[in-house]
Amino acid sequence: MTPTTTPLADPQSQHVQSRTVLTLMGSQTLGGIGVASGIAVAAIVAAEVSGSDALSGLATTTQVLGGALFTIPVAAVMARHGRRPGLVMAYLLGTLGAFLAITATATGAFWLLLLGTTLFGASTTANNQARYAATDLATPERRGRQLSWVVWATTIGSVLGPNLIGPGRWIAGQLGLPPLAGAWVLSMAGFALAALLLQLLLRPDPLRLSRELAARAAPAQEQAMPVSARRGNVGTGLRLIAATPAALWGTVALTVGHVVMVAVMVMTPLHMRHGDAQIEIIGLVISLHILGMYGLAPVAGQLTDRFGADRVVLLGVAILLTSTVLAGLSAVGWSAGLTAGLVLLGLGWSCTMVAGSGTIAGAVPVAERAAVQGAADLVMGLSAAVGGALAGVVMDLWGYGVLNAAAAAAALALGAFTVARRRVVSLGA
Repeated sequence: MTPTTTPLADPQSQHVQSRTVLTLMGSQTLGGIGVASGIAVAAIVAAEVSGSDALSGLATTTQVLGGALFTIPVAAVMARHGRRPGLVMAYLLGTLGAFLAITATATGAFWLLLLGTTLFGASTTANNQARYAATDLATPERRGRQLSWVVWATTIGSVLGPNLIGPGRWIAGQLGLPPLAGAWVLSMAGFALAALLLQLLLRPDPLRLSRELAARAAPAQEQAMPVSARRGNVGTGLRLIAATPAALWGTVALTVGHVVMVAVMVMTPLHMRHGDAQIEIIGLVISLHILGMYGLAPVAGQLTDRFGADRVVLLGVAILLTSTVLAGLSAVGWSAGLTAGLVLLGLGWSCTMVAGSGTIAGAVPVAERAAVQGAADLVMGLSAAVGGALAGVVMDLWGYGVLNAAAAAAALALGAFTVARRRVVSLGA
């Protein structure tokens, strides 16, 4: 008897999936250079331009906020036209944002810096949504691994980005710009090249193809899909998340992990700067943190596929707690404990992000994915934007140690929620 295959297990679609993952890995590398270069200098530039440490977190906060808000139009474009147009649009908006940040750094216009960093955040939207594009044609048993390889690809660019601050200074000098503006120049180049790569090579579009395959297998189900879901309506996505326990838990997991990571990470350069750490050392610590975020993502993916998302999230919570203790007890400036804490902060984030995202991708039919994924990333981004803004205030009033204690409390809450969910699922079984 000839074995049957599901549409997503068809050899032709899996050949397209392999090419899709490789293309997304390339764009993530280029986009990672751009995002990490900007993040490494954002808080310092904001403090210098505004003249206030209390406002230093706003540059990264507006970037995170932009990443959240641009999820709405990007998800709508993806739902209607496919992954490629949405990802390309997001990277081009990020390119414009980097240009405005360069101008603001040179002119000292704080409002223009915040506008630029808000648009810059669209590049984060592209990086985040790319991980979902890797799951469109993935079979369920390999979903976590293939998503995680796209997340992992960000490692290359993200580790390189902060360490290019030195060459960025040289570039800025050649262009007659302030030294830190060179980081934004590198961001512009990375985003523009990522958009070009996707426009040329992300063909056929994985979301459109997966929908075609699903429609052939279950045309009645596809026809019954809400029009608002087809259009990527975030409101519909939020309602679907609320009505789907697995999607709700996945959204909470990736949101809390992201808030903890952003709140601590955005204030670390300032904590080090207060101790007179050199900018190159700050860049190195941030690059090691980003290595922790992305470097072991394939391991998180393998663990998720093998042992389940809930166990991987609990592992991530334990790692986040350890990281906040190490970072929170560190003195101003640079220390080995601070470096270890930031690496573990990234690793804990990776566990919650990969496990949570994979759960969301598999919790709803393919026709509804763009709406649900866009809504989940909107919640994640808005929450992290609030967390980043409050981080600056907490740091200014009470210090870096209290900030880490608050982050640890949020991680503990996620752990408690996950344990409670495991009990409910066990009782239901």
